[in-house]
Amino acid sequence: MTTAPNTTLANATLEAAYAEAAERYRAANPNSAAIDVEAQASMPGGNTRTVLHYHPFPVRFARGEGARLYDVDGHELVDFLGEYTAGLYGHSEPVIRDAIKLAADDGWVLGGPNVLEARFASKLVERFPAIERVRFTNSGTEANMMALVAARAYTGRDKVMVFRGAYHGGVLYFAGSPLNAPFDYVMADYNDPEGAAEIIRREGDRLAAVLVEPMCGSGGCIQGTPGFLGALRSATTETGALLIFDEVMTSRLAPGGLHGDLAITPDLVTLGKYIGGGLSFGAFGGRADILDRFDPRQPGAWPHAGTFNNNVFTMSAGLAGLTQIYTPDTVAPFNAAGDRLRDRLNAAIQARGLPMVVTGRGSMMTAHPGEAAPKAPPEASGRNRRLIDLMHLDLIGAGIYTARRGMVTLSLPMTGADHDRMVGAFEEFLDTRSRVIEQAGA
Repeated sequence: MTTAPNTTLANATLEAAYAEAAERYRAANPNSAAIDVEAQASMPGGNTRTVLHYHPFPVRFARGEGARLYDVDGHELVDFLGEYTAGLYGHSEPVIRDAIKLAADDGWVLGGPNVLEARFASKLVERFPAIERVRFTNSGTEANMMALVAARAYTGRDKVMVFRGAYHGGVLYFAGSPLNAPFDYVMADYNDPEGAAEIIRREGDRLAAVLVEPMCGSGGCIQGTPGFLGALRSATTETGALLIFDEVMTSRLAPGGLHGDLAITPDLVTLGKYIGGGLSFGAFGGRADILDRFDPRQPGAWPHAGTFNNNVFTMSAGLAGLTQIYTPDTVAPFNAAGDRLRDRLNAAIQARGLPMVVTGRGSMMTAHPGEAAPKAPPEASGRNRRLIDLMHLDLIGAGIYTARRGMVTLSLPMTGADHDRMVGAFEEFLDTRSRVIEQAGA
């Protein structure tokens, strides 16, 4: 793949630049285009996962190895998407592969408790300060749904506070989706401590829970300020609502999750993504007095079903990953490398005086048009996202795979040379597209 030519015509306007990049992309990926057409016959839009769709069609991958992806047109790309944080271990980590093989050799769908789940659960309780008890699910969406219904049952209240533009799973998407689970929602603004606390107190004994990411992941890698998160903790404690931290993504950012680093203890925490070793996984945990309501030995215990909650593949891969690879000693240097990469990207922007910014923390980051970092997801989504679409295609052309929305997630197999390649491709984007970046970020 090659990067866009630096021509005045191609960069006359943002739309002209995007049209040029899309045409170049089509020419470079004929096999992906053909598979996309074929897929449309059996799947709406040839797609079963909306976030992976982009114009003119998505790259189709044949395989992955380490931090590399190989598509059906023979291109090698460095994977800076990292499966939206689930791909922490890369695509061929031997420890994970051996754990999966061991599970397969011993049989699967056992239909009963296995030898791995209690050991895995104990490691999660040891790792995350807010988790005294834990239960497993099959996805982060499921984990958040279970945390919400548990909060409503525990408090005897109905309402749930969420934040505009937040994403907590396929049916908990608060940026205009009509497909959300039908809870009685109370909406507030992210990083508005006074406004959120006022709503919590106003709702009083009608509010069951506040669900929040301590750093928005899908919403733009926007960190919650300590004042904002602290205000949520204080107000929910005052009114008896439960505070739920969605750490499906952010638990990778510090040894004890982001809540451990912030020293803010929520009542419930949800987990997912990488913790299952890169396989389908979710979990919800927290205070013992809440989670013990699921104890089937107790009269009136809450039921929690799920055929594959304790499936041996995820139990084996997740346990191996947390105990042998992503140990607390690994977390800090890995995320420090992410901070350095983000600093280099921002330095490249600043050296050219262009209106862009890269937000985030540690191994998660997102690029945005505009001079200043957005404070909340609606502000981020309200900026000129067409520029980020252009950046996405240009980076693919340079052999760098990121999320369409500009999100970058690091994986453990990456090297310093991979980071250098990312910086070089980003700098070329800035130089080639400086005219339209100035237009879009103004």
